[in-house]
Amino acid sequence: MVNLLIAFLRLFARLPLSWVRAAGYGLGWLLWHVAGKRRRIVQVNLQKCLPELSAAEREALAFRHFISFGQSVMDRAWLWHAPEALVRQRLRWVGDLPALQALGPLVMFAPHFVGLDAGGLAVSLDVPGPVAFIFVGQSRPAVEAWVRQGRERSGNVRPYFRHQGMRQILAGIKKGEPLHLSPDMDFGRTESIFVPFMGVEKAATVPSLSRLSKVVGARVVPVVTRMTPAGYDIEVHAPLDNFPTADLVQDTTRMNALLADWVRTMPEQYYWVHKRFKTRPEGEPGFY
Repeated sequence: MVNLLIAFLRLFARLPLSWVRAAGYGLGWLLWHVAGKRRRIVQVNLQKCLPELSAAEREALAFRHFISFGQSVMDRAWLWHAPEALVRQRLRWVGDLPALQALGPLVMFAPHFVGLDAGGLAVSLDVPGPVAFIFVGQSRPAVEAWVRQGRERSGNVRPYFRHQGMRQILAGIKKGEPLHLSPDMDFGRTESIFVPFMGVEKAATVPSLSRLSKVVGARVVPVVTRMTPAGYDIEVHAPLDNFPTADLVQDTTRMNALLADWVRTMPEQYYWVHKRFKTRPEGEPGFY
């Protein structure tokens, strides 16, 4: 079944983007109707993070998120299988590009928007490397092989996995490997600290952006990927000033505040299908 799905996606690699996005709309519509558990997760996340919206507005936003999610899944057809020239036509760099080109250790803060894989591919194609990425392995071998082949298609990717620990990653950054990092995650009580995020005062968040950049003395450059009708914009923001500090909580709170500002500019594109608040402080009931 998995191999059949992969073969199906390959068929879309060279089709016009409007056709791919139309198929992605259909996939998102289908998931909205059949993936009840994920739909509930999205609705809870939106209720917690955007309480100022009415129930009808949140429901409409949740539906638009499923559409964006479905379109991003179908976009992997051309991202991972189309000729490189076509891929480059649909990936546009905007913002403070010199921030990525300066000398010295570099950590890119790349949050979990639906275009994360598109942004990662753009980085691996255009940033001198090898570029380090931290991946989470897939449960099915066929899916794992397909995902790795797609993400590493540029030949400029240094893959690391969470179970390997941080020592190799730190050594790589010190040697000049830029790190593409997505730390806006809840990896459980032992790996997280509780800081505010979009109205949730105690959101378990991995403090790795502050911790890693401090250890190696790296500058931190936010790289935010936005889905557009023409493909994706990879937005490079100015390096964070006075970051990291000696205060891990302050740094991670600042990271979440920056992320919240970007989420509000494209709320349908943030990765709401993830259980962002699955870990709660001792004694507090779960959200899901």
